[in-house]
Amino acid sequence: MSITKDQILEAFAAMSVMEVVELIEAMEEKFGVSAAAAVVAGGAADAGAAVEEKTEFDVVMTAHGDNKVGVIKVIRGATGLGLKEAKAMSEAAPVAVKEGVSKEEAEALKKELVEAGATVEIK
Repeated sequence: MSITKDQILEAFAAMSVMEVVELIEAMEEKFGVSAAAAVVAGGAADAGAAVEEKTEFDVVMTAHGDNKVGVIKVIRGATGLGLKEAKAMSEAAPVAVKEGVSKEEAEALKKELVEAGATVEIK
């Protein structure tokens, strides 16, 4: 049985924004591509040029959310900072919690922070 493009689009329409973002990230990881790079490469004169894959990522917390204590705990665990420093970091959002980490580490930290209530981006 083959799924049509319309069926896929209907499934996307039923998803939350976060679910779509997670799906795109999973597709990028599975196929080793970047949606942003595909758009740029699609408009380039030499579409056959290789796109260099990013290997270091920054985890940026844009807001600590309602569960500030939980977010501070995650920051302390990830960075080794003391309570005062982790609290200051959470209040300084947007702030890079960790920089230059692997994709896997960045995604794991993002997941922990989001579960604690923070808003997070990986750059």
